[in-house]
Amino acid sequence: MIDQIQSTRLDNGLTVLTEQMPGLRSVTVGIWARRGSRHEEPELNGICHFIEHTVFKGTERRSALDIAIESDRLGGHLDAFTTHEVTGFTMKVTDKGLTQAFDILADMLAHPRFDSEDLQREQKVIIEEMKMVEDTPDELLGELFNAAYFPNHSLGRPIEGTAETVSSFDKDRTTEFHAREFNARNLVIAAAGNINHTELVEMAARAFNDNPSSDNGTRNVLTQSQKPSAAAPILIERKKELEQAHLIIAAPWPSATSDDRYAASLLANVLGGGTSSRLWQAIREDRGLAYAVGAGASAFSDIGVFNIYAGTSPEQLDEVLDLSLAELRRIVREGVTEEELQLVKEQAVSSILLGLESSSVRAGALARQEIIHGRRISPDEIISRLESVRLEDLQRIAREYFTTEGLALAALGDLNGFRVDRSRLEI
Repeated sequence: MIDQIQSTRLDNGLTVLTEQMPGLRSVTVGIWARRGSRHEEPELNGICHFIEHTVFKGTERRSALDIAIESDRLGGHLDAFTTHEVTGFTMKVTDKGLTQAFDILADMLAHPRFDSEDLQREQKVIIEEMKMVEDTPDELLGELFNAAYFPNHSLGRPIEGTAETVSSFDKDRTTEFHAREFNARNLVIAAAGNINHTELVEMAARAFNDNPSSDNGTRNVLTQSQKPSAAAPILIERKKELEQAHLIIAAPWPSATSDDRYAASLLANVLGGGTSSRLWQAIREDRGLAYAVGAGASAFSDIGVFNIYAGTSPEQLDEVLDLSLAELRRIVREGVTEEELQLVKEQAVSSILLGLESSSVRAGALARQEIIHGRRISPDEIISRLESVRLEDLQRIAREYFTTEGLALAALGDLNGFRVDRSRLEI
């Protein structure tokens, strides 16, 4: 594969990354902040997500309606998101629309108005968003579980914050956090498609020439991003109005920067990554016990969490739990077959190759790799690392992470007397 990636770091700390994709008439451009909910003090929980929302409310040059009309006129898709470690803003447009698309994004990030009345209205919107989570059992269980799994750490707090914290985000507090944390030092601009690197660097330099770096941001990330200590809770939450019971089984996992991350991703796919996975076949196909069942991992920069999730009828919850634990025990004791390993390798490589056709996927990969790894990891390198994984690597990871003392469990719903103690989780 021919690498057509360029990188420039400006004097104010802003990083600009591009990947030229010959033959395309489109480009995806985005601005990512190296800040997410884990970088917030407890009293500011949710402020990154709040800023993600409120920069759309207008800038010094544009109203909220102006932003909406301009982005619609470009025919592009303007998107934003907040995670525990990153806040991102992206737009996909035709190559002729790049200059205007970038100007919109840069204006939103560098010169948000943060009008007091707009902030108060958006507080109400976000509180309604929280209520949607409360009405969505799998999301609610995820938040309850995170709080128990990462006690007294920002990874355990909800990305959207709480009604109490969000209601406190006035103009002064929001402006101060934005200036401190969303400055040039903490921003990464990435674009992929029919893009000229030099032109994007020039646009970035003009847009952020009055947005200096700040040492205060460095202080905050060091104090708030210390590696958490994961607990192994057993959390049973009864909610009688639910028709289904919702189950999470979790374990520690390699981080996003661990050398074991490639083998770990393949192991997770063997267990619950698709319709051919062990959990899908054992629980859904063979016994019809669940519509939604699977496994995956959340990989942060310094820690990871493996999750099995299933939704089932309360009277079937014990059986689903026992079947899930049986698959964990089997993979620890017997390992993975050569056929299973080859299948998930082919699945992973195909996913990477298909993603190469998308400018959005490539731009996102550029930004994430810069933020998490500080370097470019080519598709060829990723594929090579995946293909080099051996059967013994998967069994070593299974035996290291799937331990009785490391397993955690959470359940939510009308649980029909469901109870679990640590002895039942013995591996």
